[in-house]
Amino acid sequence: MDKDAILVSVSGGIATVTLNRPEKRNAVSLAMWRRLSAAFAELAERDDVRVLILTGAGGHFCAGADIAEFKSVRFHADSGRAYEAVNAAAIIALRDLSKPTIAAVSGYGVGGGCALALAADVRVGDTSTRMGIPAARLGIVYGELDSSLLLRQVGLANAKRVLYSGRHFDASDCAAIGLIDIMAPGTALQGAHDLAAEIVEAAPLSLAGAKRVLEALAAGAAAERHGEISAIIERAMDSADYREGTRAFLEKRRPVFTGR
Repeated sequence: MDKDAILVSVSGGIATVTLNRPEKRNAVSLAMWRRLSAAFAELAERDDVRVLILTGAGGHFCAGADIAEFKSVRFHADSGRAYEAVNAAAIIALRDLSKPTIAAVSGYGVGGGCALALAADVRVGDTSTRMGIPAARLGIVYGELDSSLLLRQVGLANAKRVLYSGRHFDASDCAAIGLIDIMAPGTALQGAHDLAAEIVEAAPLSLAGAKRVLEALAAGAAAERHGEISAIIERAMDSADYREGTRAFLEKRRPVFTGR
């Protein structure tokens, strides 16, 4: 894999991960799936990262997995299972990243690109956005992980519509069925940066805690994770950021949070 196929930059608390294969509309190779997993894991551990934006170069988010290499890396059931394990690791690393994540979806965000967008916390689109999952047109059964992300985002009827049709939905349809959460007035990337700039001002422990609580509720697992959730709440209550936040409120100034 070209070492520049995945670009990572960090500025002002915002990490930007860019799929950089514009000549193939950022189709993701097996090596790129591996690199994405590593990049997400690395950024999750960085104290200078408070929010992550995933985007694509050259006017497109991602045209999906690189089907041209399927004949060598995904050619029967055994190699397919190995491929899907690598793919799933990247999707899970993004889904479970402890910090807020935003997918900036300009142009095509289809197939594996759609799955990546669905693994993010929020999806920002623009008038160029085209999303869909063409699995039915390739003889592929969409797996449990990616189907669960689609289902929780758009609901059962719309998930069936997406998978049964295999078509690309335009920007207005994406917004209507929930594939896109925010339609930016300019580009999706600028809209994502506007949202990230708002999020980055918040207390990191509050952001991480909100994500864990909401994900537990969405998964119907709040009761079994009650102890974990209580510990998250108590950690925030004992934090220096909580004391800073209350002082800043009383002093009518902007708080300076450190994540501690």
